[in-house]
Amino acid sequence: MRRALPALLLAVAALAGCSEAEPTPAPAPAETTGSPTAAPTAYDQYVALGDSYTAAPLVPPTDTSTICLRSGVNYPALVATAMAGTKLTDVSCSGATTGDIAAAQQGRTGTVPPQLDAVRRSTDLVTIGLGGNDEGLFGTVLAQCTQLGAGNPVGSPCTQRFADGLDATLARIHDNLVGVVDEVRTRAPHARVLLVGYPQIVPETGSCDDLPLADGDYAFARQVNEGLTRTVEAAAGDARAEYVDIWTASAGHDICADDPWINGRVTSASRALAYHPLAVEQQAVAGLVVDLLQSKG
Repeated sequence: MRRALPALLLAVAALAGCSEAEPTPAPAPAETTGSPTAAPTAYDQYVALGDSYTAAPLVPPTDTSTICLRSGVNYPALVATAMAGTKLTDVSCSGATTGDIAAAQQGRTGTVPPQLDAVRRSTDLVTIGLGGNDEGLFGTVLAQCTQLGAGNPVGSPCTQRFADGLDATLARIHDNLVGVVDEVRTRAPHARVLLVGYPQIVPETGSCDDLPLADGDYAFARQVNEGLTRTVEAAAGDARAEYVDIWTASAGHDICADDPWINGRVTSASRALAYHPLAVEQQAVAGLVVDLLQSKG
């Protein structure tokens, strides 16, 4: 991400300055290989669709006026600021499924319109970060599995309950994502469409208190995490969308790592929602998106 780094540093500084609250210092964006180039080309109408891994709930500053809990420094905001002159419409929303693209999303404290309403014929860039909430996939691992682990900490209760249906669930999520891309292309036939993958949340080996699964369930949780990522990648290929690989870049930054990109089990109103992206992860994702837009633009 060295190509995108200077623009992203400016983006972080600019967006932090827009907060009415005292800003929390953000970690520096992650670097990747490459040589500096000119500033990224602006897009006239950039629409960001997504769930909480796009919205980045409680990464300050947070918009608490809707059920979406969208951060003002999530990756769409950083991408738009890095590409000076880009107009962003960010409709990502915590808890969103692929079904909330074409239908209103209902929450405990309100409703938001279908995300597709933001996509117009003149839209020229769309990023999509969805799939993890379909059929309660993330909820199964991060909520139900931690609860099951509390009652059977040395067994594999989550694996026993949910493993048999995983492949079928992922297949349906694949089809849902292809359908989302098709809907976007129908509304914005000339737009660049990027499917953004998910990061490494569960460690490849080991365990930690910040992810309190049963000892025997870590392997299954990792399987779900990686399986979803591969599903998004396959859907991008089948739908002829561009794929943003977050999985590779986030190696060594899972919840249990010394330098995590994902918050653990404790929610912090000044840091991030439990089991959700930290500011550093959003900066890294923004860099990957900008790099892709530059390299293939």
